[in-house]
Amino acid sequence: MGEKVVAGAFDLSDRRAYRDKLNQCLEGLGRLLAEQRFERPRNLMGLEIELNLAGADGMPRMRNAEVLQRIASKDFQTELGMFNLEVNIVPHRLSGRVFDQLAEELRTGLAYAHRKAAEVDAGIMMIGILPTLGKDDVVSANLSQVDRYTLLNDQMAAARGEDFALDIEGVERLEFTSPSIAPEAACTSVQLHLQVTPDRFADVWNAAQAIAPVQIALGANAPFLFGKELWRESRPPLFQQATDVRPPELCNQGVRPRTWFGERWISSAYELFEENLRYFPPLLPICDDEEPLRVLDEGGVPRLAELVLHNGTVYRWNRPVYDLAGGVPHLRVENRVLPAGPTVTDVIANAAFYYGLVRALAEEPRPVWSRLPFAAAAENFDTACRHGIEAELLWPRPGRSGGVSKVPAVKLVLDELLPLAAAGLDAWNIEPADRDLYLGVIEERCKRRMNGASWQVETYHRALDAGLGRDAALAATTRRYGELMQADEPVHTWPVGFPAP
Repeated sequence: MGEKVVAGAFDLSDRRAYRDKLNQCLEGLGRLLAEQRFERPRNLMGLEIELNLAGADGMPRMRNAEVLQRIASKDFQTELGMFNLEVNIVPHRLSGRVFDQLAEELRTGLAYAHRKAAEVDAGIMMIGILPTLGKDDVVSANLSQVDRYTLLNDQMAAARGEDFALDIEGVERLEFTSPSIAPEAACTSVQLHLQVTPDRFADVWNAAQAIAPVQIALGANAPFLFGKELWRESRPPLFQQATDVRPPELCNQGVRPRTWFGERWISSAYELFEENLRYFPPLLPICDDEEPLRVLDEGGVPRLAELVLHNGTVYRWNRPVYDLAGGVPHLRVENRVLPAGPTVTDVIANAAFYYGLVRALAEEPRPVWSRLPFAAAAENFDTACRHGIEAELLWPRPGRSGGVSKVPAVKLVLDELLPLAAAGLDAWNIEPADRDLYLGVIEERCKRRMNGASWQVETYHRALDAGLGRDAALAATTRRYGELMQADEPVHTWPVGFPAP
């Protein structure tokens, strides 16, 4: 949630006024859509990466304010925890050598940030969850000293009315309670933005939902949390539980969590914004001075500030975004599925696969979501998080016979999805050299069945076999990960374990 908000108390009338403004904003959005006021296609994409700060010992460092002061760049911002940063890359047009350009910008920016972090005994780590992070690190005292985080924490804790409960059972089981949302800070992700026109939005969002499990299976990079080996991608269950403002009674009633996969395919962007208002009470009832319907009546374009703020507190894995650029409104699909890392090359390969595949699937005459039940897509997401690159996913059978069957994720990618992603990148006019380089990384990852999570797990177990205790093995794995991350060779090429002394 990047909006600037100021901490303060709310009274009973604030929520009523805010709800009224939300409904005005939703009506305004409907009018903008009906009047076709949105920007024409520009094929723009954007990229954000959440980062961890860790020292040479592999342990977390609570120093983001000091690091940001030294970096002194608007491209880097705070995130929820003091051990987090976020880097934002300016929007780029999806064409030509854009992926190589992005890779070079990221390498330059992250190397500079890493050098500056070293001045305060820290370093940049791109990883889904830092393996050495402990329960004592995710406390409210370690939330970034920013009003919006303080306010969000206070409102979510008040809405829940009791401690947040984590209960994740994977290879091992983690049970933990927290009085704050601080455990959410353990999750660091990549956000991929794609600007789309309203008439294409539903197809792109549906396609992104259908392939989210595949993204997780290929890119899983968070197998450890608080010293326990859990799911291959433990971020989604952690994020859902750490932001779950429902007490058990509301869970039992079927009230939806604020972090969710969704429950149906859509036919318009409006449906997602309307669902967000219908299902989720406001957390931050802060009213803007703008009167959106009056602005529209006078021929202007409203910011829809309340809708944007509320939308930022509903954590869909593919989030709809309304925004203005140069006074002209546009819509984006924000893909929030992937964990950070392991390397710049891996991040860009994941991005190339996503942008190519979502384009190809959105333009299919018989789209996958017309053949795949939404419940199967949601089941796939859970399966991919649990099993990573070894997951078997439900997918429509080829031909017109109908039905779905289970297929190994790597086989699905190699046989069907990689050719589609290549065709999609061609449709974006991506240079063949970029297309082949980055999709080649995905291909080799599948052939070797090696991603960030599988490398971490195998290396950790080798450390245990060598006689290290659990904490020492996690620290050694993290340090080795950091060394290989800096070299920027894709993760499928990383040697498992540790170099000989």
